[in-house]
Amino acid sequence: MKFFLPDSQDLVDPTFDFERERRSLTRQRQRDDLYAHEVFSTPAFDGFLVSKGIVDGYGAIGSRYTLAQRHRLQRLGAPRFFRVDRAQRPLKIMGDCGAFTYVQEEAPPYSVEEVLEFYEGSRFDLGVSLDHIILDYIPSADEPGAGKEVVPESLRNRQALTLELATEFLQKHKKGRYSFEPLGVAQGWSPKSYAASVKALQKMGYDYIALGGMVPLKSLEIRACLAEIDKVRHPATRMHLLGVTRTEHLTEFSRLGIASFDSTSPLRQAFKDNRDNYYSEDYKYTALRIPQIEGNPKLQRDISSGKVSQEHARRLEQAALEAMRLFEAGQRTVNQVVEILLEYERLYDKESKKDHAAAYTKTLTDAPWRRCPCEVCKTLKHHVILFRGAERNRRRGFHNVWTFYRQLQGLGLDTSVLAQESGPPARGLKVHARG
Repeated sequence: MKFFLPDSQDLVDPTFDFERERRSLTRQRQRDDLYAHEVFSTPAFDGFLVSKGIVDGYGAIGSRYTLAQRHRLQRLGAPRFFRVDRAQRPLKIMGDCGAFTYVQEEAPPYSVEEVLEFYEGSRFDLGVSLDHIILDYIPSADEPGAGKEVVPESLRNRQALTLELATEFLQKHKKGRYSFEPLGVAQGWSPKSYAASVKALQKMGYDYIALGGMVPLKSLEIRACLAEIDKVRHPATRMHLLGVTRTEHLTEFSRLGIASFDSTSPLRQAFKDNRDNYYSEDYKYTALRIPQIEGNPKLQRDISSGKVSQEHARRLEQAALEAMRLFEAGQRTVNQVVEILLEYERLYDKESKKDHAAAYTKTLTDAPWRRCPCEVCKTLKHHVILFRGAERNRRRGFHNVWTFYRQLQGLGLDTSVLAQESGPPARGLKVHARG
């Protein structure tokens, strides 16, 4: 089972000085910053998923790419743009349309021709057919005697349109002799409707099918859909789960035909989740919040209004950072550090009823970064556990991706199909410190 990491232009600056919190004056983002596969000396994923909606932007969801980056992607192609030659083994690049970006529209804003040209121009290895996502789940539609009125006509239209577009996509792919491998998209609102989509896609000629719209579903609902799909799935048909990560069920998913999946969860949990920010092999730890004064809008408002003294806030912020430095050096106890962290927390988050005391104590007592062998933890040390700024938070996300991939390998699922040879060593991640 292969793991594709969705691209959202997440890179880290190797020149960042964590003690002074400064960047090199000569740093150029596109040239110097590192993708996750350039950070680690062992594989962290099998490929990238690149969405047209993320590259181009649509509606309220703007592009994560600058105009120059979009031109660079089309001019150089994805392999050179992502510098996959620096990966530990070859990475596959899959393209999709990013149907979530236009979910509110009556129809996709792209033509099949535009999508084909985007995939081919970007030199992707795989390309997902143009689709229109369905986010409703109505299992009662599968019950005996259920009438058509159970499922809104708009959902039936989306499924029909997705299948029509898949037909056109495959026909024009063959006629145009495009080089990437095509995937058809199955959309549905129940186990049987998903199975019907898969059956139709196989009849068209697809042997690699992406399952869309399953992100909101519970694990039991996904399993029910996969079990129904398995009744009609040809032995040679591979399935891809779009945006779904359920580690505890991946072994079963594999038995039900899932050959690959993609998810941003390991990366995003590093800085989006309230508690599960740092992955270890058997536990998810809460990162220690020491927000920058300048990066905390609420604290900035309190300072501007005179409710909080900027000097006092700065003193507590620096005391928290110093406490962590001394803790790492063995000169502060867990209780001493927790007390200082909570004192700062009561200042920047007065109205919150969150109590991180127990979580912080667990994190500091176990100090999981000290026993992690990944390059991020070995170089950043305690900085990786600090919930503070994009450079620390994103590196923690990279660590999570690396750890998740190791967990995937531990399930006994084959993640080494793409290549057997190791690639070049990872580029360095430096931690600049005084003294």
